[in-house]
Amino acid sequence: MVRRLLELVGLAQAPDDWSRLADRQDRRPRPVDPALRDRARALHQHLSRFLHASDPWMLRHGGVADTDLPPGTEWHWRPGLLRGRISPAAVVEPPSGHRLGQDAAVWHDCPHRALILQQSARLQPEGRHALRLEVLGFAGSFLSLTLDVPDALLEGVDAERVLQLDMVTDAERPIRLYARINLVQGPNTEAMLRELGHPVDGQDNLRRVEFDLAYANLANRPVERAWLDLILESPRMNALVIRDIRLSCRPRARI
Repeated sequence: MVRRLLELVGLAQAPDDWSRLADRQDRRPRPVDPALRDRARALHQHLSRFLHASDPWMLRHGGVADTDLPPGTEWHWRPGLLRGRISPAAVVEPPSGHRLGQDAAVWHDCPHRALILQQSARLQPEGRHALRLEVLGFAGSFLSLTLDVPDALLEGVDAERVLQLDMVTDAERPIRLYARINLVQGPNTEAMLRELGHPVDGQDNLRRVEFDLAYANLANRPVERAWLDLILESPRMNALVIRDIRLSCRPRARI
């Protein structure tokens, strides 16, 4: 029987076979060969990546107009979880390191995993997704969201560049947020920490920080990898909604 089930698994070529297997399992729940579950899990991951990458919003040019960017901007980037759907869209009690799409993860040390993460659906085609982090009786000492900066953007990132982070957030109660950029060069990792302080004038929910890499103690070699940590201070019994995150890069002004 197991051999026959494995023969049905043509993955992309046999969606009807997977439907029949699911119907059969619904009618008569029973143990399934682990190899079949492994193939189903692999197929689910591939389909989720395809749906995420083919979302019409993902095909737009980053979702920002040039007028929204600092003069001289060389590139800008938003994490995928704000540009397209992730699967699953909601998770309760996530373990530390839980991935949110291809370029994000949540990290914490709460023994009770007292968190709820939910990606909201956008209301308009031109709108973005948002991520809600609801924190209950948090008993840990840290909570952060890590965003992996695409390697393709790192060429040319050096001490003559400024990285600018723009975030649009809402919170049930006031909360202190920090951003830390981490830049890997060989065995060394340089980190710069900034507080996402007061909102930008005229935009109550927009917070902005800059990382002047001239002060990052970078070596004269390429940056091989980079990630951004968004750190929540004292997040207990609060809910934070991240409506937008944009990282951009531009040359330093020459004096």
